[in-house]
Amino acid sequence: MPLKTMISKFLNKTNFFAFAFLLISVVTFAQKKQKVDGVAAVVGNYIVLDSDIDLMYLELKTQNIDTQNITRCELLGKQLEDKLYAHQAIQDSIVVTDEEVNTYMDNQMDALVEQMGSKEKLFAYYKKKDEQDFRSYFFEIIKMNKLTSQMQRKIVDDITVTPDEVKQFFNGIPKEEIPTIGAEIELSQIVIKPVVSKEDKQKVIDKLNEIRNDVINNGGSFYSKAVIYSEDPGSSSNGGYYKMNKKTQFVKEFKDVAFRLNEGEISEPFETEFGYHIIMIDKIIGQDIELRHIVITPKVSSQAMREAAEKIEAIRTKIEKGEITFEDAAKASSDDKETKTNGGLLLNPRSSEARFEISKLPPELYNQVNLLKENEMSKVFIEQERQGTKFFKILKVNKKTEEHKADFSTDYMKIKELALSDKQFKEINKWLAEKIEKNHIKISADYKDCTFENNWLKK
Repeated sequence: MPLKTMISKFLNKTNFFAFAFLLISVVTFAQKKQKVDGVAAVVGNYIVLDSDIDLMYLELKTQNIDTQNITRCELLGKQLEDKLYAHQAIQDSIVVTDEEVNTYMDNQMDALVEQMGSKEKLFAYYKKKDEQDFRSYFFEIIKMNKLTSQMQRKIVDDITVTPDEVKQFFNGIPKEEIPTIGAEIELSQIVIKPVVSKEDKQKVIDKLNEIRNDVINNGGSFYSKAVIYSEDPGSSSNGGYYKMNKKTQFVKEFKDVAFRLNEGEISEPFETEFGYHIIMIDKIIGQDIELRHIVITPKVSSQAMREAAEKIEAIRTKIEKGEITFEDAAKASSDDKETKTNGGLLLNPRSSEARFEISKLPPELYNQVNLLKENEMSKVFIEQERQGTKFFKILKVNKKTEEHKADFSTDYMKIKELALSDKQFKEINKWLAEKIEKNHIKISADYKDCTFENNWLKK
């Protein structure tokens, strides 16, 4: 198989893993066909039904994907892989708790209810009589998907590539198959955020103290108050609940407070980049903490917005007049902590390089910089933080690179990604081959003539 084809196949396969996981998760629930199920295959303790394949077809069509050239054999192969991953995850003692499944389902249900308008509309759309029916139907699907994804990560997590391996990989690509790198751009930014007044901050602190005192002194329900007052969209509907340990990705200030508290204790109000919080500890189980929290973000006044707009416009004017460089202005005035110290330079989180593929920029950034030339600035525009606070931004184009054939020195990080993907692909294939041989797998006679990518028929 040509190396280019193999790379393309791996990347497509990886995307399909992610896409299929998305499709059969609660984010994109689709209605199963009403038919009498036949068993298409058995993998370990899991079965694949004919209707599972019907469901995949239906879901692909709902995403406007042409299924004309996708065979049932291909979809069965995907189902077999997922079931084998999940089966082996259990053998390897990978645990997905009911609580994880329910928390994930809660979050996705909230998003779906917001889209559809009500739970009743959601249940009606998927032809479920009530919430219990809905949850029962999707519980095992979500659990299996989580087992599958964790097993996949376990297979490839420790795989790395050395510089020598990257060089050997690149040298092994035929000249006519060297990948093309899309047009790229290097950007810097200046961010000015409206200043929240001390009075507005104090209002939030006072409100959180009022809530805290009512729970401690009057027996108020922290759960109910989180539902009513918390501005965290990921947890408010679930009473502010999170489960975490010291490795969980929470901001430092939040973790510092959480791990100082005892069971049943409620923190004083404290500040993070998301606003002001209070935390109540429900349980401490070994290294894990189950907690509830309420976060409220101080509101920005219209006066503060006007002052921020005037400030950034003044900065832009000084840069245009040559009174200060963009980089020095960013160091002196930008409110973005991550880019301020390096003159506003933006780094691509995937590669840690200061280069972004233009076609893959978020639409709000693409529209601001696509027509700019090197060393030109955008106009001032407004963006919004995750918690809803608006701020002002200017972008500068430092450098633009046209589409080109990959060069080892210039495009090392992208070549490294391809080399790593190639190595992961080989490791996954090796793992599949070994586990297919060792595990009980039975394919229905209806699929005995399939040509699978893997040796599911054990010929």
